[in-house]
Order: sequence, then structure tokens, then C-alpha cells
Amino acid sequence: MTTLPEIYKTSLPQLQIITDTLGVPRTDLASDDEISSAWSQLPRHLVKIPDNQRTELIVRMCVAIANGLFDSAINYIWNSAIIVLKNKIKNFGLPIVSQILGKTFDEKALDDLRDSELLSLCLQLNLLNEEGFFYLDQCRDIRNNFSAAHPAIGDIDDTELISFLNRCVKYAIGDSSNPKGVDVSSLILSVKGNRFTDDQLNGWITLIRATHDAQRVLIFNMLHGIYCDPSSAENIRQNALDICKNVNLTFTSETISELINRHNEYRIKGETDRHTASQIFFKELNLIPLLNDAEIHAIISKAVKRLYNVHQDWNNFYNEPPFAESLYDLILQTRIPETTLTEFVVTVVTCFVGNQYGISRSAIGYYTAMIKSFSPKAISIMLKIPDSNTIVGQRIKIHSNCRTRYIMAIDLLDPNSISESLKTSYNKWASNKIK
Repeated sequence: MTTLPEIYKTSLPQLQIITDTLGVPRTDLASDDEISSAWSQLPRHLVKIPDNQRTELIVRMCVAIANGLFDSAINYIWNSAIIVLKNKIKNFGLPIVSQILGKTFDEKALDDLRDSELLSLCLQLNLLNEEGFFYLDQCRDIRNNFSAAHPAIGDIDDTELISFLNRCVKYAIGDSSNPKGVDVSSLILSVKGNRFTDDQLNGWITLIRATHDAQRVLIFNMLHGIYCDPSSAENIRQNALDICKNVNLTFTSETISELINRHNEYRIKGETDRHTASQIFFKELNLIPLLNDAEIHAIISKAVKRLYNVHQDWNNFYNEPPFAESLYDLILQTRIPETTLTEFVVTVVTCFVGNQYGISRSAIGYYTAMIKSFSPKAISIMLKIPDSNTIVGQRIKIHSNCRTRYIMAIDLLDPNSISESLKTSYNKWASNKIK
């Protein structure tokens, strides 16, 4: 705790002598009680000021308080806070501020900012939160109307002075947090270069996580645009995706809103290539549930059809696994729309049952997991397959190994989840029948 010198025997008696000498009422200055009160509270606020911020302005503030010049004290405090905020913007990076504002912003532009503009810029750069902006903006108003900087419209007492000091220290002078901005131009050049090394990727991730929300919104939208650009090479698209996949836990509601707006813009404008790429982007970032039902249907249906087509191809045992994994990843993110439930169930059961030659062993784990997650409605569809005029229905009827595999699929279901209306169909096939 900072220990200040005693003022009862120095400053306070001198004030009475000076006012008496000049023939000015002592009441024109802060009273001895107010000065003593403010002086006694100073140490608990001074200790919160970092050593490198204890400048001559802080010393002048203390001298002004000791002598009852509260209007001068708040001016010194305020000027100190303004200097700290301007230094935070310099540390953030003036070229980066230019990128965010979309206009030239150099040191002269910073110096020319009015206090109100400075506070607004600090809020935009996340150097101030909304609470800090609110209280410092009140301090700005007090400083303009009650300090020695302008003709005052009233006096400041010790309580108001200490409150003013507390706000300036809490939200500006004593706040050591200072996120640094990301040089967007350098990021773009890096993304459009060679495939990221681990060190490059981790370096950019660290920088993006350390910056503020407003710039992250800008960066994520830029990376989404690069990924969806049909002219982007695959290494560029993967670089953009790798960054987003590693920092998507920091996606704010504003970031997500902007991504969805851009995604819908592609759809409305008929930019099919970009819209399709955007769907893949959302899938890779586990954001599929944010899309509307029609889009979710289209994405699931397309994944189901691709798996079914690969399964029907001649080299299906080797080619199925990545398509099975892709479908499984999708259903972990979102529910299966009723509009595509039948084709989903039939395809998964078809692939699990296989054909007369066998199954894709590397993909069977995905099919098993998906069957175990079947809803009652999906189970109902599954139990009707043997009597259906489908390829898998015919296989179950004709090939004993396919029939055996179907029974194995039925046994994956939890008997306790079988409704009364399905028990008869279930008992017909399950080896472990409901009692």
C-alpha cells in the first residue's frame, strides 16, 4: 500500500493563510474535512496504478488534492487515462486499425481524435467493454463540465472525486489488458501461400485468439469467403479451414450471424459453387444445426446418396469408409429430417447387411453406431425392410449371409426401446426376443 505524507501540519494550514491573505473565503476551496477524506482514500486507488503509469500527471493529481483543487485533480486524472488509452491503440497496431476502419489511420489521426471519438474507437477495438465505455463516458462529461479544463458549472466534492478516480483507474489507467490486433494483410498472404506448417498454424491461432471480437468477426468472414471462392486452390482452402476449426469455440453470436448471412447470400444469388462450399465449411465446423431444415435435408440426403452409390460400386469394400464416416459425422451434429429418414435408414441397413460377397469391414463401426442411435420411427422403417421391394429387401430374402447380418442389425437395437406396436415385427427377427 502506498503511504502518503501527513498534510494536517502542511497543506491545510497553508490554505487558510493563502485565502486570508488574498481576502478570499476559505469556503471557496474544498473544506479540510473533504481534503482529508479524499487524501485518506487515495492510497487504495494509487496502489492499483502500475508503476509505469505513475507519471507526473499522477503526482500533480496528488498535489492538487492535497491543496483542495479537486477540479484540477480530475483534469490530471482524465488526461492520464486518455494517454493510456491512446497508447493501447498504438500497441494494438495503427495499420491494423486502418484495416478495421477501412481508412487511413496514423499517429496524427489518433492525436486528432476527440475524447468521445477515442472512447468509441476503444469500444470498437474491444480495448474497452461496454461497462468501461459507459463509466468513462460519464467521466468525460464530468471533466468537461466540472474540471479546470473549462469554466465549471459546479463544484466536485471528495466523494465524486474519488468515484471519478476509481473509474479512470479501473477501466483505463490500471487496466493492463491490451489485446493486439492481427495484421489481416499478412494473414491473407500467409493463407494464400504454401500449406501451413504446425508452427505457422499455431502462431496464427494464438494471434487470432488474442485479438478482439470485432476483428475476429472480420477474420472469420474473410476466411469463409476464401474457402468458398471457386478459384481458391485446395491448399488455400485447407489453410483457411484449419484456422477456423481451431478457433471456432470463440465464435460469438455476431460471428455466426455474419457467416449465416453470407451463406444465405450465396444461395439467394444462385452462386452454386460458393453455396456448396459453404455447406462443407459449416459441416467441418460442426455448424450444420444452424442451417434451415431444407438445407439440412439437402446435405443429409446428398451424403446418403453418395454412400449408397459407393456401396453399389464394384470396389465398395475399400471405398465406403470415408463416405460412412462423413455421414456419421453429420448425424452427430444434427437430427435426421423426417423428409430424408427413410432413405437414411434403408441406406445404412443396406450397407450394414452388405451383399452376397461380404461387407466393408472398415466401415462397419460407423453403421453400427448409426443403427444403435435409430429413433423409434427409424426402427419402424428398419423393421419393414425385409418385406419391401428394395435391393436390401431382396438380399435378405435371397442370401442367407445377408439375412444373418440383418438379424445382427436388429440385435443392435435396445429391446426396451421397442414400442408395443413394433414388438411383433421385432420378435420375428431378433435373436434376443422380447419376453
